[in-house]
Amino acid sequence: MSTPDAYAITAEELRQFIERYEHLEAEKKDITDQQKEVMAEAKGRGYDTKVLRKIIGLRKRKPDEIAEEEAVLEVYKAALGME
Repeated sequence: MSTPDAYAITAEELRQFIERYEHLEAEKKDITDQQKEVMAEAKGRGYDTKVLRKIIGLRKRKPDEIAEEEAVLEVYKAALGME
């Protein structure tokens, strides 16, 4: 059913998919390393990196989602006498 040419083409295509994926993995690692460097620099300048990460996470969300979460948080805090 399969010819050697069809197999060679399939093998080459498979190799290309794998190499593309591996290239993306390397790029992702480079980006992660750069992000760590940015946070290390910010920490060195006196910024709280935990808070920076929280702000970055908030900026990814919609304002109404943030408002809803904050409202629920306030209700829970009030119920526990934490205000």
